[in-house]
Amino acid sequence: MINKALLQKRFNKAASTYDEYANVQKKMGDVLIQKLCQTYTSHARLSILELGCGTGYVTEQLLNSFPYASVTAVDFAPHMIEQAKKRRGAEKAAFICGDIEKISFSGPYDVIISNATFQWLNDLQGTVARLCEALHDNGALMFTTFGNETFQELHLSFQQAVGSLEGKDERAVGQSFFTAQQLKELCEPQGHVSMQQARYIEWFSTVRDFLDSVRKIGAANSNDGISSQSPSVFRNMIRLYEEQFQQNGCIPATYHALFCSIMKQGEKKDGTRTNENGLEAARA
Repeated sequence: MINKALLQKRFNKAASTYDEYANVQKKMGDVLIQKLCQTYTSHARLSILELGCGTGYVTEQLLNSFPYASVTAVDFAPHMIEQAKKRRGAEKAAFICGDIEKISFSGPYDVIISNATFQWLNDLQGTVARLCEALHDNGALMFTTFGNETFQELHLSFQQAVGSLEGKDERAVGQSFFTAQQLKELCEPQGHVSMQQARYIEWFSTVRDFLDSVRKIGAANSNDGISSQSPSVFRNMIRLYEEQFQQNGCIPATYHALFCSIMKQGEKKDGTRTNENGLEAARA
């Protein structure tokens, strides 16, 4: 369970350093915008809701790519929104500070978009269902999140470090993520689902540099309960990480990115629904 108060505190603290270290998140956002531009023309008068806007990297691209769109951007860290408002053209967007699992959305929207945010939700399935209800018929929910192979080097090294100590009740080093198949099955009740995945590898001089970069974007473990580990486990984890994965003096960190699009099927007056190609589907 994510401790939202702790998560908010960490993202507020990271607002000034996020853009410097969020290299993978930016790459994921670029892919998301590219997919959106392949789906809609730049002249489309879309109603767009962006969730987890952070420092506004995707927000700025939305405003540039769809100048006739109405863009509402949401984040629950006020310091992140302060940074987003400094972006070029940000005055054309409406910003809301709030937890997307709690606030109500006016809707309906043509597009709901979110980059590298849904991994912080405690009820992903319920939130996805609620967001799809806020879409126009044939609207799209498009988001990126992290998959189960994210930080696989770190998790393996931690498990090995814990296993070497008898009688220790150590917690996981971080949260767990969905597989691509699990995420697809979770989303399928809401409409037609398109799922893609990619892996990005970042290289660091040391394991400590990698962990510091995670803290600089506010993404340190924010689970409830005992989340960290004893100093001996931490030192052993670093040793194992470097021994097993170091290449040419650097260590890798894998990011497993999932790209999900849900096209909400439109319901017609006779009770039939249309799929993404405009064809009638079976009566509900």
